[in-house]
Amino acid sequence: MPVSLKNLTTFGIEATCAELYEVHSPEQIPSYHGILSEPHLILGGGSNILITKNLEIPVIAIRNQGIHIEQENQSNIWVKVGAGVVWDELVHWAVSNGFGGVENLSLIPGRVGAAPVQNIGAYGVEIANALKSVTAWDKFTQRFCQISVQDCQLGYRDSYFKQKGKDRFIITEVTLCLQKPPTYKPILSYGTVLEELRKNYLEPFTIQQVRDTIVEIRRTKLPDPKVTGNAGSFFKNPIISYEQFVELQKDFPAIVHYRVHNEIKLAAGWLIEQIGWKGYRQGDVGCHPKQALVLVNYGKATGTEVWELAQKIQQSIFQKFNVKLEPEVNVY
Repeated sequence: MPVSLKNLTTFGIEATCAELYEVHSPEQIPSYHGILSEPHLILGGGSNILITKNLEIPVIAIRNQGIHIEQENQSNIWVKVGAGVVWDELVHWAVSNGFGGVENLSLIPGRVGAAPVQNIGAYGVEIANALKSVTAWDKFTQRFCQISVQDCQLGYRDSYFKQKGKDRFIITEVTLCLQKPPTYKPILSYGTVLEELRKNYLEPFTIQQVRDTIVEIRRTKLPDPKVTGNAGSFFKNPIISYEQFVELQKDFPAIVHYRVHNEIKLAAGWLIEQIGWKGYRQGDVGCHPKQALVLVNYGKATGTEVWELAQKIQQSIFQKFNVKLEPEVNVY
């Protein structure tokens, strides 16, 4: 009998799957060999996915919990975290215990296991900054394995798990290295964060102050998926060559950009705003009025409607700027 996925994704779109299985312990996974040998979908917090149709395949939801201290010294602490832990609950735990390194990633929706896959990032920090390794079930060898941060091949919203390792692994645990005071130094390269901190606190800023400030900024700018269905930033910030940027800047002098080594990262939200999509709404699907990167479900939008809007935005950006926008969200 089909199972509803509406409450298992942050878009809150009505769709079903053939069967739903929940993994509360990694030891359960080998018993699912038959299911894993056929088409299936691994689901974490459902915060980075858009389902456009009913799925005729089983879904396996990763729900194993636990935060365990592996080792520590005067400067750092290593923690192993279950893939099913809600990401922001981990950040809350770290900050409450005085450990730094992930506070800039506060309020990012989803679960821990998906964080390395997407190499989640915000306000100048990526999980790559703290990740040491992941433990995963290898569907090919049918064994658990340890994958180092180097072998995760983390890039901008990218990883080995989205490329050569796609569909091969089920991440069950993530090991992070966090910082202890006084070694801890906040990363405040995003001006908005530093400005808000200076308005309310005196330097040096505490880990808790950094988290509180970022939570406040995100709540001001981004819709709560519990209220308005969304998956956060729908598109990646495009990265183009310096040569292409020079030509683009001639026509658009105010274009928002950031230098990334020898390339240029453009602000996708700025591009979308220039076309006039920000605040757009048709029926129950739209582009958020405060953050153009966020596509939203105002109630009864279908996944197809959201995807059609995303494609229209992609086409208009390409026509005006000759820049391709890639979805950050996985579309099924």
